[in-house]
Amino acid sequence: MSRQEGVALVLMPYSHLLVPSDGSDLSSHAIVHAVKLAAALGARITFLHVQANTPIPLIGLGEKLDVQTMELLLAASHQESDRILEQAGQAAAMAGVSAQCERVPGDMPHRAIVDTAQRLGCDLILMASHGRRGLPGLLIGSETQRVLALAPCPVLVYR
Repeated sequence: MSRQEGVALVLMPYSHLLVPSDGSDLSSHAIVHAVKLAAALGARITFLHVQANTPIPLIGLGEKLDVQTMELLLAASHQESDRILEQAGQAAAMAGVSAQCERVPGDMPHRAIVDTAQRLGCDLILMASHGRRGLPGLLIGSETQRVLALAPCPVLVYR
């Protein structure tokens, strides 16, 4: 008798996964994992991208950015958000998983993730362990850690 034959597979009753993505490589891998999990559970997914209110840190720039430049940066940020969500939605569609995509504006991604999970009644958040690297990641801290502390439901961290 193999080791697996004696173990019953018990699936948790998750039916609505929230999968935030920042577009990083690890976040993209988390999306693939989430789609496989949702397919196995018969669950649906909401993909979330939190779009920063200002697409770049403005500390020290003062009045150096004119309105037109800021509008161009915001448009580029919006396009990047569209790309992230479109790729996630395509991954779900290819696997036959029901999915919707949401973009939420905000400068505190962890708060937007927690609020979205509550608002939509998600019963599992699946997210990457980290996304941003370098100085921005250091200054911002771990959004995943903050979500773990505040989440209204279980959080599965993809590493």
